[in-house]
Amino acid sequence: MQRTESPVTPPVVLTIAGSDSGGGAGIQADLKTIEAGGAFGTSAITSVTAQNTAGVRGSHLLPTDDIAAQIGAVLDDFDVSAVKTGMLATGEVIDLVVERAADLPNLVVDPVMVAASGDRLLAAEAEDAYETLVAASALVTPNADEAEVLTGRDIADPDDAAAAGRDLVEMGADAALVKGGHVPGGAVVDVLVTDDATTEFRHDRVDTDATHGSGCTLSSAIATRLAHGDGLETAVAGGIDLLGRAVRYNIDVGEGPGAVHHAVTLRDDAAREPTAEAVESVVAALTGNKLAPLVPESGMAVAGATPHAERPDEVAAVDGRITLTMAGPRPNHGVRFGAEPDLARSLLAVRERDPTRRFAVTCRLPDDETALDGLDGPVASVADGEREAGTAPEGRIEAAFAGVDGSPVAVVDPGAVGVEGRVLVLADGAATVTERVEKILDAVG
Repeated sequence: MQRTESPVTPPVVLTIAGSDSGGGAGIQADLKTIEAGGAFGTSAITSVTAQNTAGVRGSHLLPTDDIAAQIGAVLDDFDVSAVKTGMLATGEVIDLVVERAADLPNLVVDPVMVAASGDRLLAAEAEDAYETLVAASALVTPNADEAEVLTGRDIADPDDAAAAGRDLVEMGADAALVKGGHVPGGAVVDVLVTDDATTEFRHDRVDTDATHGSGCTLSSAIATRLAHGDGLETAVAGGIDLLGRAVRYNIDVGEGPGAVHHAVTLRDDAAREPTAEAVESVVAALTGNKLAPLVPESGMAVAGATPHAERPDEVAAVDGRITLTMAGPRPNHGVRFGAEPDLARSLLAVRERDPTRRFAVTCRLPDDETALDGLDGPVASVADGEREAGTAPEGRIEAAFAGVDGSPVAVVDPGAVGVEGRVLVLADGAATVTERVEKILDAVG
């Protein structure tokens, strides 16, 4: 039987940048990010580099006529909705892009000058040429070092970044995003400047050197959101959120620092249904046992986080918990994401210390805590004062982890006056968390 086609029409994004043979940055990072963001990626390659996670070994600049031919071929055939630039290498290539700027909608300029390894990717004499391209851009996205070169300012804090952003807007850019990753401090502050407003995006710094491709990924993600029709601030916020996750859950490949995870959000979205099904498997297994000794008065909560979860709505849980009925332990409703926000926050707090922990079950704390001795790992405990003070879930988890070596398999919350004690059972997988709850159940008889 001949089947009927069902084509889709995603927005098209063009990247004009260099090739990274290591796959973490450049054209390769751009196309991965664009496709993961639901757009169709096209490209014009400016340079071919020989590089890997350890550094750049060589670079070959394509003739400007060949670069122009690639840009022309794409624009002649595709309805391009956004364009981003990366490694342009020389003033001649920058001038070429400026000449075509009127044909490049939603132009996001990432002024690539130096690779994450420290290798230079832009001829020194080409730095001044960027001023004309900045003036043609819808958004320019320099890191602090690049912004210093473009504006002549020293950037040591968000106020300096805002001042540099205003300089870039005065050069003619519609907007400037000065990235804060290279500015020292416990938090990263990215500053977006337009004619009308200055907006700070503040997020925790990830303790890693695996940032190869971060600038390419951010600018491509923003261009992709603009191609979908998002407003500038929404597109920037979405790109920054993706990059934070891509850096935390980076790709550990190669002998040098790894690359950012360009498709992290796509992979996490794909894991939602399997995660919900895994939580359902825990519920099915536990409700087949005589659970009464371990079900808290308020019910037993069961939850599972997607592999790259960062928010409570990315944690699936039993809606209404497991409670005791005349027919035995039963879940009140099905599994849905965001159903147990307090447990989700606790699990996410655990994942700050050990991101492999994905599943959690809240049990009533046995009267004899030696029932926890048979667990296959350390057991942490929340200090009585933390519970009495009504500390938020994140604070109680942090206090518990501070008092134990290694990654605990359970966290004891002793309760307070009028508050039942509980134990939070943790595991990397659904089967393991079930086994640990069943081991406690066997111990209490």
